[in-house]
Amino acid sequence: MENDECQISPEALETFVNALLAKHRRTSHAILLALSEGFTATVLVLAERSGIKVDWARHEATPEARLEDVQVSVVTGMSAPAHGGVWAAGLREKARALAQHMPR
Repeated sequence: MENDECQISPEALETFVNALLAKHRRTSHAILLALSEGFTATVLVLAERSGIKVDWARHEATPEARLEDVQVSVVTGMSAPAHGGVWAAGLREKARALAQHMPR
């Protein structure tokens, strides 16, 4: 680490990005989603600038693993994660907006 910068291998970043998106996709808890959206969008911008291709089709699909950190309502029961296309579009839009303000 030097001047608040560090080198990260593209392979390690790609693994992290995919694990982060998989975790993000398996939650429906509104607070966790709100707290993690900015970080997730930042990671997506860094991945794109590093030439990492995100497999959006894989992440938009219904999660294969069980849901985690779900929000449960007494009235409506357990909420489900957003539809894959809506979820991905929201994250991509946040990343695009953030990218405009991040120095290269």
